[in-house]
Amino acid sequence: MMEKRRIGLVGGGVIGAGWAARFLLNGHDVSLFDPDPEIARKLDAVVAAARRAYAKLFPQAVLHEGALTIAKSAAEAVADADFVQESLPEREDLKRAVLAEIDRCAPTEAIVASSTSGLPPTRLQAAMSRPERFVVGHPFNPVYLLPLVEICGGEKTSEATAEAASRLYVSVGMRPLRVRKEIDGFIADRLLEALWREALWLVKDGIATTQEIDDAIRFGAGLRWSFMGTFLIYRMAGGEAGMRHFLAQFGPALKLPWTKLPAPDLTEELIEMVARQSDDQAAGASIRDLEERRDECLVAILSALRAADYGAGSVLKQHERRLGEEGGARHG
Repeated sequence: MMEKRRIGLVGGGVIGAGWAARFLLNGHDVSLFDPDPEIARKLDAVVAAARRAYAKLFPQAVLHEGALTIAKSAAEAVADADFVQESLPEREDLKRAVLAEIDRCAPTEAIVASSTSGLPPTRLQAAMSRPERFVVGHPFNPVYLLPLVEICGGEKTSEATAEAASRLYVSVGMRPLRVRKEIDGFIADRLLEALWREALWLVKDGIATTQEIDDAIRFGAGLRWSFMGTFLIYRMAGGEAGMRHFLAQFGPALKLPWTKLPAPDLTEELIEMVARQSDDQAAGASIRDLEERRDECLVAILSALRAADYGAGSVLKQHERRLGEEGGARHG
């Protein structure tokens, strides 16, 4: 049985409300502060949406929800907390000031985490008297469904803090990703930002509309990204020779003006680093093994989208209907 924790949340916007839903539905008591006078109503809506989603994801599970308290101040929200998650707007001055207040008011053994999308933790923990207990825990919307949470410590963050935060996130169904070096934007948002910037250029230059750009993702690579990411997919594109062959075949394209972003030189050192890490990632699976797993996952995703009649699932449903009509015509 998972130990019930007292969770203090400061900030109840899209991310903060998502945290509230995830912690509550996983049995923890939550005390949340947000100055929005409509915060109770908005939280109710998000938690209700999370309940509906969990009922579909875990139809056999009996959820023992924690209790929700709306606090009157940040100090009240964290006064008895075992774990604090700050989810304020991305203003460094605001976050630093509130994190310093949280540090003063939270129990000395409580871990303090920030949901920041990319502000360096060393700067955020600078005004705290106990900076060793601070860590970034950057989630993705909707927080109650997407499992990824990036863990990044600052110069004064202790390893014990990062490990304890990771364990708590795992206990509520999340997948922590440790950021090896402190960097603005961490990992996932830097990737998203690169795609976003290129998308804005394509719109600005009249190459594609916003819908066409989204369609390019959701009907194509986006379906594969959901289960294999980029490097494993490109490993398969190299055929039986794997990543080294892919880099040799498609590496020269990095010199072509395909994007507005410069690429690093494909030195022998970088090629060897990528190929070696790709070998480790594949963990002995052959290209045929990976292709079979890819196809199984795509069929599962497309089938689920077909049931929702949305995105690529709508395309599949329409084609299924055509196949049925053609089959009936042939046998009529």
